[in-house]
Amino acid sequence: MLRILVELAPTSGSVCGTFQLMGAMDMARHPGILIKLHWRVKGWLRKELHATSDAGYRTRINIVLLYADGKRTAEIASTLHCAHSTAIHVAHRFKAEGPAGLVDRRSENGETKVDDDLRAALVILVNTSPQAYDWERSTWTEELFALQLAEMTRVQVSPSTVGRMLRAAGARWGKPRPIVLCPWSKRKKSHRIGQIRALLDNLPADEVAIYQDEVDVHLNPKIGWDWMFRGQQKTVVTPGNNVKRCVAGGLNAKTGRLVWVVGERRNSALFIEFLHRLKQAHPRATRIHVILDNCKAHTSLKVRKALEAEFHGVIVLHFLPPYSPEHNPIERLWGELHANVTRNHRCKTIEELLVRVGRFLKHASPFPGSKPSLARSPAAAG
Repeated sequence: MLRILVELAPTSGSVCGTFQLMGAMDMARHPGILIKLHWRVKGWLRKELHATSDAGYRTRINIVLLYADGKRTAEIASTLHCAHSTAIHVAHRFKAEGPAGLVDRRSENGETKVDDDLRAALVILVNTSPQAYDWERSTWTEELFALQLAEMTRVQVSPSTVGRMLRAAGARWGKPRPIVLCPWSKRKKSHRIGQIRALLDNLPADEVAIYQDEVDVHLNPKIGWDWMFRGQQKTVVTPGNNVKRCVAGGLNAKTGRLVWVVGERRNSALFIEFLHRLKQAHPRATRIHVILDNCKAHTSLKVRKALEAEFHGVIVLHFLPPYSPEHNPIERLWGELHANVTRNHRCKTIEELLVRVGRFLKHASPFPGSKPSLARSPAAAG
């Protein structure tokens, strides 16, 4: 390898100094890179080393100092965990320019393409679909983002730059949540939600408010995300023939306590059974307000007759606007149930699965506030 001797001698009022290159005969005799520094320049570099907070600048100074100490390129690369080419490049820059060659020059690359306008355009795209811009694909890719950004802003960036922009903006790759739009007007929906909130805020001490809903439990497991190693994929054995049960549950709006029953089907009979269980759980309540959706199992003639003949006005139903699960907190409980029990489960029978569902609901009460995901099974306790 070419051997270079750099001598740095300070001049008046400057540490840049002058450089002299060894003759061709000397370079042939001494392979490698050799940097000789005046002691004043070496001291100045060490002061810079301790004063700077720029890791890259520190590395470049260390490279020069190590060369000045007689270290070879391989030793320097190993000590500083940098590439051989980096050490050589820094030495040549220092030979040509002195201390000025150690400064990061990326600021001289010109005006950056990624500005506030480009970031704002990317935020707009993330919140929409490619099909809104006449692309055939229904989901975004980094390459598609780059193409659409070029159309919108006339600024061309690479897909890798888009990836960095997405990470900097806090965007993530996830699954959208399917929803059904409420057919009511915004005003009518807000009025109904306001009535329910007023009920909860002014609830008498001898009355109870319950959020109610049903959830289906399938023997065929829901498949969800889990940790696994690269190149491997976990398997979940399914029974083939699915068996289903329905859990009707209620969440106390004040205490978070849970009440539930299990049935084979989601129907009015199961709902009426739940109402009986609810009345048993609150024997002293003069009135039980049940906040729920308006599915057929809740609004049937059979339910209306039961409310009059069996519950004598003690239980009052308050229906949420259609397709408004975000206003029913028990929906979040069902999400936790799937995440902790039904997703990727290994149960062979529906009875075994329902036992786990029951244990989860016991651990989850009161909800929120408990940590059912950290509960141990009875086998561990034994």
